Amino acid sequence: MADIKELEKKAESKMLSSVEFLEESLAHIRAGKANPRILDGIKVDYYGSLTPLSSVASINTPDARTIIIQPWEKAMLREIETAIINSDLGLNPDNNGEMIRLGIPPLTEERRKALVKQSKQESEDAKISVRNARRDVIDAVKKSVKEGTPEDVAKDAEASIQKIHDKYIKMIDELFAAKEKEILTV
Repeated sequence: MADIKELEKKAESKMLSSVEFLEESLAHIRAGKANPRILDGIKVDYYGSLTPLSSVASINTPDARTIIIQPWEKAMLREIETAIINSDLGLNPDNNGEMIRLGIPPLTEERRKALVKQSKQESEDAKISVRNARRDVIDAVKKSVKEGTPEDVAKDAEASIQKIHDKYIKMIDELFAAKEKEILTV
């Protein structure tokens, strides 16, 4: 009995990590608004080691279309600018000698549709991961029936796992809907 509860907890933690990964993935999709999290993947050469941009500069969004990066050391301006240019963000940094300004251009309709499609794919991948976690636990429960677990306990466990699965699928759908709305809002 405790073994089945352990399986449920393991499945729920896998499902939760899938949802958290989806949140992280969706945060990196540029939706036409200034969001400092789109810079999370950028690494800067800081005295010979690759360091996250947020560790060498402060990142602010004064308005919905601008990101301002102020390095803690002026010598890092050139490194940060180079890292942004070499990234796959498609943004052109404006270096004024004090700070770097990133203007976020408005998205075209075609680009918005492509971003929605990308977001949909990310959410589908998360759903597949959640379903796989459910399948693995249900298989383990069926295996435990062969090893002596009562069938009614197994049926209750399967119903419980299905409820957990449905909860996380609903969370994924809500995350996608929110991101889709954010992308399509002009």
